Amino acid sequence: MFFERHEGGERAILVHLEGQDPDVREDPQEFSELARSAGAEAVAFVNVPRHRPSAKYLVGTGKVDELHELVHAEQVELVIFNHTLTPSQERNLERALECRVLDRTGLILDIFAQRARTHEGKLQVELAQLEHMSTRLVRGWTHLERQKGGIGLRGPGETQLETDRRLLRVRIRQIKQRLEKVRSQRDQARRGRRRAEIPSVSLVGYTNAGKSTLFNALTTSEVYAANQLFATLDPTLRRLELEDIGPVVLADTVGFIRHLPHKLVESFRATLEESANADLLLHVIDAHEPDRDEQIEQVLDVLEEIGARELPMLEVYNKLDLLEGVEPHIQRDEEGIPRRVWVSAQTGLGLDLIRQAVVELLGEDMFAATLRIPQTLARLRSQLFALGAVRDESHDEQGDTLLVVRLPRVELNRLVSREGLKPDVFIQQHTLQ
Repeated sequence: MFFERHEGGERAILVHLEGQDPDVREDPQEFSELARSAGAEAVAFVNVPRHRPSAKYLVGTGKVDELHELVHAEQVELVIFNHTLTPSQERNLERALECRVLDRTGLILDIFAQRARTHEGKLQVELAQLEHMSTRLVRGWTHLERQKGGIGLRGPGETQLETDRRLLRVRIRQIKQRLEKVRSQRDQARRGRRRAEIPSVSLVGYTNAGKSTLFNALTTSEVYAANQLFATLDPTLRRLELEDIGPVVLADTVGFIRHLPHKLVESFRATLEESANADLLLHVIDAHEPDRDEQIEQVLDVLEEIGARELPMLEVYNKLDLLEGVEPHIQRDEEGIPRRVWVSAQTGLGLDLIRQAVVELLGEDMFAATLRIPQTLARLRSQLFALGAVRDESHDEQGDTLLVVRLPRVELNRLVSREGLKPDVFIQQHTLQ
């Protein structure tokens, strides 16, 4: 990894600009949480009231002098800005402050580097880091910009900086090739699930909205969940059994955040495609968060970027236990279709309502009728029982089996097709209305 790992408690000064355009303004509270998640010990939080950022430092020269004095007075090692810095701004600030400077993108990348557990996750983080650092290499190599000379030092005709950039390009190309292989493997797995007619449901939402806690509660898994930003980084898939639907695949994915760095969206494309190819999205929302409407918009923006904005979606308002006077319930639209579910993943309140709503949304094309199964199709009868689709069984005078069934129509069509019959013809001939 390109960032040095620290034991924690690294002393830092946090710098936040006030008065910016609302479209690019960041949340100071969220900034503090990001720094805490990265392991920084914030010794000072500096608010800078500035409407027009400086091209050289982002902040004014007077504020730079104040920060310089504060850095030496508090003996800090790091200054973190709650904004995106250009490579030249970052370089100028490091020279002026005489310490390391990190911007918002670098901070989020560092958190991701700490959270990655799987080989794929580490590759994705490394790719984002390398692409971010490639424009900032001059910072670390200013003393090697000139061509070296002398006996034993005459190289192949490129500076150390050029050599480093070339090696970076090679490494980036290698990582992209390996991630492309991961992506093709994921595509193959998804095609297999489609052939088996297994629906996929993906949890999406703002970071720390409670996705992993909900995932654990629904699937009785033990995925790492914590009250911190980006606790989950690597995607996790589990099988979930739902009444009337059968098995579905539930995916827990990385949380989103306002102004999520584009490099991360690109690097995590293989992971985010689990959401882009889902049959249903569960948008987990922190019901107790004052800025929840803004967070909802940020999630929708990222879904737009990965091509998942138009997918069927159920909003899950989580952390109901932190609200007063609100009971678990399902909100429906004018047509009676579930649109919102109010639950508490922490206490388990309303989890049955989520299952009910998911069944309704995935089971819009359910087949419910009585099938007449002749004795020659006994295997079809046993398969219907194996799926748990049979509600009642009886026999008529001819000895045929009458089954009251309820199952997805696509599942019935698949079973009937195996018998060499056309599904529609079979249903018309053997269904008693």
